[in-house]
Amino acid sequence: MYEREIKITSKYGLHARPAASFVERAGKYDSEIEIVHDGEPANGKSIISLLALAAGKGDRIIIRAEGKDETDAVNDLVDFLKEAE
Repeated sequence: MYEREIKITSKYGLHARPAASFVERAGKYDSEIEIVHDGEPANGKSIISLLALAAGKGDRIIIRAEGKDETDAVNDLVDFLKEAE
């Protein structure tokens, strides 16, 4: 398992548009992907799960993955969120 913590910097948080793009990007990886916000886990490949987290600007989340491409998946998704608006 590989994981990294990131602070949400988008002024809208992890709202519908970036969440949909995140799920699409996460779906390209074979690894299981999980997002943790305030101790609550969510399936990183499910938009409903991500939106239910209600992660806002300034919140810290953990992106973790387990599988053969776990490192690439986590690093790519962290980079994506750093660039998201």
